[in-house]
Amino acid sequence: MNGFVDIFLGSIEGFARAAWVTLQITIVSLLLATVIGLVFAFMKLSRKRLLRLLADGYIGLIRGTPLIVQIMWLYFGITHFLVLSKFWAGVLALAIHSGAYIAEIFRGAIQSIDKGQMEAAQSLGMSHWLAMRRIILPQAFRRSIPPLGNQFIIGLKDSSLVAFIGVTEIFHLSMSQAAATFKQLEYYTIAGLYYLILVVLFTLILHRIEKHLDKESR
Repeated sequence: MNGFVDIFLGSIEGFARAAWVTLQITIVSLLLATVIGLVFAFMKLSRKRLLRLLADGYIGLIRGTPLIVQIMWLYFGITHFLVLSKFWAGVLALAIHSGAYIAEIFRGAIQSIDKGQMEAAQSLGMSHWLAMRRIILPQAFRRSIPPLGNQFIIGLKDSSLVAFIGVTEIFHLSMSQAAATFKQLEYYTIAGLYYLILVVLFTLILHRIEKHLDKESR
C-alpha cells in the first residue's frame, strides 16, 4: 500500500498536466459536438427528404462503427489532405462521434414539445424559426439536460481513446509509465482514480445546472 501511495504522490504533477489535456479535449469536443448535434437534429426534422437522408446516414454510420476506428480513420485519413495535430484529430473524432448521439437527444427533445405551441406562435405572426428559437428550443434544451449530461460523461471517458494516436492525456501517460516501470496495476489504478474524480466533478456541475434550470422553470 505504501508503495502505491508513493507512486501516486510522485506522479501528481504529470497526471495533473495530463488531466488538464483530458479536460481540454473533452470540453472542446463536446462544444463542437453540441453544434453538430443541433444541426443534424434540425436536418432530421426537416421536410426536405435529402436533408433527412443525410442526417440518417451520418447517425447510422457513426453509431454503427467503433469510436477507435473513427479516430484512426480521421487521423490517418484526413492528414493525407490536411495537416492536423494529434490533439485536433482527437477532438474532431470525438466531436463527430458524440454529435450523432446529441443529434438524437435534441431531436427527441424538440419532438416532445407540444405541436400546439408552434401553431400558437405562428398564429401570432411568428416565423417558424423565430418560434423555434424563442419558444421551442428553450424548453427542448431544458428537457435534454439529463441525457446530455450522460452523453458528456461518456464523452469524457471516451477521450481516453485518443491515447492511441499519441495525445498525452491521462490514459496515454498511464500506459507510458506502466511500460517504463512495469507497474501496470498501479498506474492503471491511478488513471482510473483521475477519471473517477473528473466524472464526479462533471456530475456535480450538471446536477447544479439541472437544479438551477428547475428553479427557473417554476
